[in-house]
Amino acid sequence: MEIKEKIESLRKEIELLNYRYYVLNQPTISDFEFDGKLKELENLEAEYPEYADPNSPTQRVGSDINNNFVQVEHIHPMLSLSNTYSEGEIREFYDRTKKALNEDFEIVCELKYDGTSISLIYENGSLIRAVTRGDGTKGDDVTANIRTIKSIPLKLHGNNYPPLFEIRGEVLLPWNTFHELNEEREKNEEPLFANPRNAAAGTLKLQNSKVVAQRKLDSYLYYLLGDNLPFDGHYENLQAVKNWGFKVSDAIRKCKTIEEVLHFIDYWDKERKNLPVATDGIVLKINSGKQQRNLGWTAKSPRWAIAYKFQAESAETKLLSVEFSVGRTGTITPIANLEPVLLSGTIVKRASLHNEDIINKLDIHYGDSCYIEKGGEIIPKITGVNKNTRTLFLGEKVTFVKQCPACGTPLIRLDGESAHHCPNNSGCPPQIKGMIEHFVSRKAMNINAGEETINQFYDNGLIRNAADLYHISLQDILRLERWGEKSVANFMESLEVSKQVPFERVLFALGIRFVGETVAKKLANAFHDINNLMNASYQQLISVDEIGEVIAQSIIQYFSEESNVKQVQKLQEKGLQFSLSEKTMAERTRLLKGKTFVISGVFSEHSRDEYKELIDKNGGKNTSSISSKTNFVLAGENMGPAKLEKARKLGIRIINEYEFLKMIND
Repeated sequence: MEIKEKIESLRKEIELLNYRYYVLNQPTISDFEFDGKLKELENLEAEYPEYADPNSPTQRVGSDINNNFVQVEHIHPMLSLSNTYSEGEIREFYDRTKKALNEDFEIVCELKYDGTSISLIYENGSLIRAVTRGDGTKGDDVTANIRTIKSIPLKLHGNNYPPLFEIRGEVLLPWNTFHELNEEREKNEEPLFANPRNAAAGTLKLQNSKVVAQRKLDSYLYYLLGDNLPFDGHYENLQAVKNWGFKVSDAIRKCKTIEEVLHFIDYWDKERKNLPVATDGIVLKINSGKQQRNLGWTAKSPRWAIAYKFQAESAETKLLSVEFSVGRTGTITPIANLEPVLLSGTIVKRASLHNEDIINKLDIHYGDSCYIEKGGEIIPKITGVNKNTRTLFLGEKVTFVKQCPACGTPLIRLDGESAHHCPNNSGCPPQIKGMIEHFVSRKAMNINAGEETINQFYDNGLIRNAADLYHISLQDILRLERWGEKSVANFMESLEVSKQVPFERVLFALGIRFVGETVAKKLANAFHDINNLMNASYQQLISVDEIGEVIAQSIIQYFSEESNVKQVQKLQEKGLQFSLSEKTMAERTRLLKGKTFVISGVFSEHSRDEYKELIDKNGGKNTSSISSKTNFVLAGENMGPAKLEKARKLGIRIINEYEFLKMIND
């Protein structure tokens, strides 16, 4: 067999094995055998690069090249569906359709998956483009990331599909993968995803497709569009696409009466708890394509389809106690401890009470029987109290604490805020520990110390602020439990390496309230070193791009506290970077001062992020949307047509990357 034929044969075989494993859930060979075939194909493609194919199954691992997304206009607008929440509204939709059509019709009932919408374009049996919903008119081209999802075919089976068509569906993160991902993020001290929907959407927008591949996204396809479709019926088309290699849910039913529709809804309202993925309702569609066209569309949604949203799952259980936790910035959060109850497939023991206003509104007492909901969120919430179950022996009313539960300091509540705060940030143990945990985190100083280590150091009196980390000796740590010479060496080495972390990350690591990564970078570029920032006036601060009143006041407040100033001085003495490097300063100019840029499209010389850096370094300002204040649009290939039209309408100068590079090089 010739090499080209061998490669193509292996590709077809592996795609079929992928289809049987990920779509049909019917594997036919062992993982070991599959890995052997994939490795053989990888070796052949490496040896014969002239036969490379972006749709080869070897490309599903993704690439770690950073690709900025290009916005692509949808062939057909991706409209949203009208939502209903009751049986009455479903009957209204049915009666309205019956009156408008004045003939028999069928309704296809499908599960409404709680993920992120995607549009896939296939040409001659190959995936050529994948686009997110975006604003419904245009979305982001995420083809590289979609190629990593093994339930989405890169090449179709058979040959009875149209030469060009679009198929839409939902990209999902299964529950088990979602929990694994959050466990990993917790270990890495990263923020947890609230629900699988957010996790799927966030994953699909990652610039690194290699990471996307590791997330194990899944998909269900539910809508075929294009010319020369196999059938007029939506249901029949979905059955056809299964044979092409697409993953289509088996939970689809074609109904002829309203009673059949309501029975489907009632069944899945209960059974959905056993599904491996998140669902939040049922979608009803008129089956006939001809009848769909007759019913038409409104400006926002089709008249031939509607979504029924499930009520958030709730349960009733007893309130045992309330604890008030203290966050890194001193925010006090009330958490209810409950009698364990089964909700959304998990045992719930805790629920959020949010803040004092919510507690007062609920009029909740200890021992009350309360209603809890878990609409896909990590921590359920209490939504009400069953006052009918109260007895003469009513428990004490839940009231918000007046003093910090950790240090006893009187709490404050700022105007316009719903949360209470402990102002004792330099003497409150949870705040101190939280600030140090933030300081050592990966995006800040990246020091080899997690929550357990910080607690151990604090409890043994080794640290009381972040600067103390640099004063800990080898002997201090070796006296502690669970520490060996290698782990101590790793920790000490990470401390030394952290002294090379650039100024903007050190500034972020200080944990000044409202100063995140982006704001820290803006401040570093504006003031160049910590002394300038510490002495900056309110007017100087708010003159910096994106620095408003709240952030400015927070910075002034932070440096007005002697303990914070002393900590900065100690960190300076230990050699941390508290000014922009000479190299960074040498690269900075004022060539673009007062000029505002919007970047759009794809570039060949630099990435979009690199062009943003160049604009910042030369004194210019980046914004994402075009307005009358925009001076230039830096346009690459495939610039969004809406931005192009708006720029021309406002008379804004449009330049290409070579004109821009000439501006800053001159």
